[in-house]
Amino acid sequence: MRILSQIYRLASLLMPAVVAAQAPPVAINPDTAAQRLGTKFVTTGDHIGLSIGLYDRGRTYFYNFGSTAIGAHRTPTANTLYEIGSITKTFTSLLLAQAIREKKLALNDDIRRYLDGQYPNLTYQGQPIRLLHLANTTSGLPDNLPDRPDVFQQKQRPDSVTAIFSRLHRGYTRPQFYQDLRQVKLSRAPGTRSQHSNVATQLLGYILERVYKMPYEELVQRYILAPNGMTSTTPATAVPAASTALQAKGHSSENHITPFLTLPDLLPAGGLSSSTADMVKYLQLQLAEKSPAVKLSHQVTHGSIEQEAVGFNWFITKTVASKRALSHSGGSFGFASYCVFYPEQNRGLVLLANKNNGSTETRLAELAVALEESTYGLPSGLRAFRTELTKRGYQNALAVFTATRQQHPELFLSEDYVNSWGYGLLAQGRKREAIGVFQLNVGLYPDGANTYDSLAEAYEANGERELAIKNYRRSVELNPANSNAVEQLKKLGASGK
Repeated sequence: MRILSQIYRLASLLMPAVVAAQAPPVAINPDTAAQRLGTKFVTTGDHIGLSIGLYDRGRTYFYNFGSTAIGAHRTPTANTLYEIGSITKTFTSLLLAQAIREKKLALNDDIRRYLDGQYPNLTYQGQPIRLLHLANTTSGLPDNLPDRPDVFQQKQRPDSVTAIFSRLHRGYTRPQFYQDLRQVKLSRAPGTRSQHSNVATQLLGYILERVYKMPYEELVQRYILAPNGMTSTTPATAVPAASTALQAKGHSSENHITPFLTLPDLLPAGGLSSSTADMVKYLQLQLAEKSPAVKLSHQVTHGSIEQEAVGFNWFITKTVASKRALSHSGGSFGFASYCVFYPEQNRGLVLLANKNNGSTETRLAELAVALEESTYGLPSGLRAFRTELTKRGYQNALAVFTATRQQHPELFLSEDYVNSWGYGLLAQGRKREAIGVFQLNVGLYPDGANTYDSLAEAYEANGERELAIKNYRRSVELNPANSNAVEQLKKLGASGK
């Protein structure tokens, strides 16, 4: 089953970059690829404006496309301000790492140590939420407080959702937040599953304010912005008057200009605005890994890098060349953002857009992949594997992969990477090739319910009913909660057994 982010909320989980390239032996020239891909993004896609910042081993490159607002005919620049949404969470987590380095708190502290009053509800079977869980997306706290799913139950236009969300949070005070926090009921032990939560990072921001006795805005300025010369990054709640002319206008999926995210309660979770000029400086800070706090924030604290891991709100994956990739995306009412960096290769990329149509974060991640491939080419191991696989008509893909690994031991294919590759082929109508790739995924990850589900979808698309049923059933055996496989079996007139 293909799992994509279906978003119209304040922020979303990361869609990780699925391809990384090898470091080039000579100076790069990304201009042609960036101009071609950026222009295509704003002219053929459902987008308004786009700014790209690239850092590569001491060199910086900036590219800008489209407009800062519909009808404005004003191209953005490297200094144009965009809301960066959930990328803000990485700033908050870096402040946590700094506080740990200063011994103001400890990563495994029970969060109730920093809350007034009693919160017996913030444990599950005796296991409390710890600061670690707030930073690595495993707290089990709800996505937002106030938690009012009832007001969103009826199908709403995206602009209506924005208005409803704003009404819920406008004037929402910190005492109200803590009152609602007392009503939260955990459904699982903290630390067991990654799930997006603005509440977790809000609470982390409040705790940091408490231990430092300083507002969040001042903490960000003192520990991150000022030391790194980031002069334009600012809370959306307090953009200086001199900077308002630099703000791009955000747009909804219906091309309406959206309100800026001036909701104070959400500041630590998604309230910063920035430019590509500043975000490239932020990438340089992350890439250098000279700061002990930065190094700490890059440590895996949940999951496995072979699939997907989380550090301090950074999503950490292994590239096809077995290098680290750290990434995060963000979305607000009218903006979307994506950044990814590769410490071992000393390069990173940030993309900012001023329209959020629900899938823009995913499109930005795909654009980053395309720019990487066009600029750097494929790593030698992946190139050799694809070449041989093509020669063999995508037959016996697992054997081809095993043979390629003997010559290129660094070659690594994650389950998500192979899954995305297969669906890309399926979208092109290349059904037999897609089946070969999905068979590879089953061979590499035989215990993954999703691999069988995807293979079943390819067989079904190719008219091979019995093989589709067989693989849907195997997926359900591995994950009885896989509703997609259950529904497809019903449509095919087969049971789950």
